[in-house]
Amino acid sequence: MQFGDLRVDVTEADGALRLDWRGKSNARQPELHLNPFLGDVITQAQGKSATIEMHFEDLEFFNSSTITVIIQHVKDARSKGIKLVLSYDKGQKWQKIFFDALSMFEKSDGLLKINAVGK
Repeated sequence: MQFGDLRVDVTEADGALRLDWRGKSNARQPELHLNPFLGDVITQAQGKSATIEMHFEDLEFFNSSTITVIIQHVKDARSKGIKLVLSYDKGQKWQKIFFDALSMFEKSDGLLKINAVGK
């Protein structure tokens, strides 16, 4: 999936759908592209009983509108019982701030795991 300065590559292996986010998500209305895309990924994961792994390590920037979309889909995946693993580059301060805040959605059910990765 690509729109504007954002590209998300999807690969499937070992019971997981892996999404590698690259570039910048700086569109004013990212939900126009991300909602249908992420909704489809969640539907596929549910049908295959697959984990969704989102890797943000190579993402240069995302705006607050993108953050809202990601949170919405984290909640959607949880409501459908889909395991979601989010990995980010702990060396990028803006990523660390966002993902530290997002950790409030981690629960004892293990459906959301947030990984800080060093580059």
